[in-house]
Amino acid sequence: MKGEQHISSLVVLHRPDSASIVRGFTTTHESLQIAAERDCRCVLLCETDNQRAIVDHIDALSLLPGVINVSLVYHHVESADELDQPAMTMALHQETDA
Repeated sequence: MKGEQHISSLVVLHRPDSASIVRGFTTTHESLQIAAERDCRCVLLCETDNQRAIVDHIDALSLLPGVINVSLVYHHVESADELDQPAMTMALHQETDA
């Protein structure tokens, strides 16, 4: 078994002048990606292979200058083996229901 894949989203509330700091942090961390961004907040997509890495990202983000709060708003764990399986299409799903 390859392990687990953790998919989560984080909301980062920050000062308007700190947006570039948050952007810079995400570009240096491969497991983070900006999904949405506004003046004083952004939503980050976080994909890691363990739960501890999520907590480490939250801790590091909260220590950035101008960051007011970091909230975990979604967390899903999936077996890496399961993610390697082909997805069921809607047509196939309807055939199995018939």
